[in-house]
Amino acid sequence: MRKNRTQGFTLIELLIVIAIIAILAAVLIPNVLNARKRANDTAAQAYARQVATWLAAADTAGTSITGITSCTDSALVSEGAPSSYPKAVQSCSISYDAATGRSTVTVTSVNSRTFTAVY
Repeated sequence: MRKNRTQGFTLIELLIVIAIIAILAAVLIPNVLNARKRANDTAAQAYARQVATWLAAADTAGTSITGITSCTDSALVSEGAPSSYPKAVQSCSISYDAATGRSTVTVTSVNSRTFTAVY
């Protein structure tokens, strides 16, 4: 009578599986990193629009927005703005144009892309 022996995987089968996993990882990792960059840029752009909304709220509340140059200004914080930037935002500034009566919000993301919103 013959005994049945269970056999494991051969070395070739294991190497093929490792090669397939390596190929999938090489394709997946750059896509994940690009998705993270796009998410940071989208968050920075949304922050610029939100700061413009806070400016509108401050203007409606009777606050003079001509002197607001910082996105963390106390007038904006009183309208709901955070006192610090989100993680996706590297810098933020507000400039007021007296000729047009409009404020321009300029936000730079952590990826060094610049976004603007006008109120």
